[in-house]
Amino acid sequence: MQESLFPTDPPNDVKADVRAGQVIASTHAQSPVLPFPSAAETRDLASALPREIRLGTSSWGFPGWAGLVWADVYTTKQLARDGLPAYACHPLLRTVSLDRAFYKPLSAHEYASLAAQVPDDFRFVVKAPSAISDAMVRDHGRGLQRNATFLDPIAAAHEFVQPALDGLGPKLGALVFQLSPLPSSMLLRIPELLESLATMLAALPPLRPTAPDGVVAVEVRNAELMTAELAAVLKAAGATYCLGLHAKMPGISDQLPMLRALWPAPLVARWNLHQRHGAYGYDSAKDLYEPFDRLLDPDPETRAILSQVMAATAAAHLPVYVTINNKAEGSAPLSVEALAEAVRERHILRTDPHPVPKR
Repeated sequence: MQESLFPTDPPNDVKADVRAGQVIASTHAQSPVLPFPSAAETRDLASALPREIRLGTSSWGFPGWAGLVWADVYTTKQLARDGLPAYACHPLLRTVSLDRAFYKPLSAHEYASLAAQVPDDFRFVVKAPSAISDAMVRDHGRGLQRNATFLDPIAAAHEFVQPALDGLGPKLGALVFQLSPLPSSMLLRIPELLESLATMLAALPPLRPTAPDGVVAVEVRNAELMTAELAAVLKAAGATYCLGLHAKMPGISDQLPMLRALWPAPLVARWNLHQRHGAYGYDSAKDLYEPFDRLLDPDPETRAILSQVMAATAAAHLPVYVTINNKAEGSAPLSVEALAEAVRERHILRTDPHPVPKR
């Protein structure tokens, strides 16, 4: 169970007392978004997971989660503005991916506002702005052009990492540099790319002691980058590989060698899109799965392997951050619950000699 469900001194408009999953209004004005009271079985499941494991979703503004996360049906706008405290009341949701940071850098003040709405034990997974992690950008109707700030050390440090550190403090979990698909010309010069990546990672401010659980992770969208050379760059910088479960990438079994090359290391995983939809299938997945209240495409194979890696990483007392998109199986909260069940069923082997499963 979480030690507290709201910060010690949150803003008055989000104060509430939470007892056994029930929200009881305080003398202060409460958030207009109320959490769905969690069942005893859900609370028992959460308490059975190692504290190193933090599960969550990609953002939280989904009205279809009524009866799963929300006590009522709220608008997307309401949830985006006021839903985070209610989201953090769910005993299994101890992290969330701030995907919006990919589209526009957030300020330290914006990060601090988010941090004030969640319990002390909550951690954020934050995507680096596309201005840093996209090799190509659209340039005023002239099509795709080279991005001058791609992997820029100064921009990465001062426009992403430092504001996140200053605003989130100890609630900073994982900072993810998602390298969007690269043009073929750049894939012909991978050693140059890795050199730029190494330079950027070396320039980042240290996360500790401000964020003791903080992790820097790199996610790729080109299978050609999954090499021993990338692993060496990450290891030298104290960073890790983000397990990107997306139809643009090989399945989880084919990505495990990257984790083995870095072991022991924290686990950062982003389960984004079911393989059935193909590399460009976000829209079709959205149309099929909305309102995201059911598991329409269960993926037990991915769940089984991921749960094994999670359990082994937690057994080594290393941080585990796993966030799941609605497009992975149909409903991110239900995927979180199913994955948590899979972890619990493994009974956590504390002396696992093979922390990452062999193919």
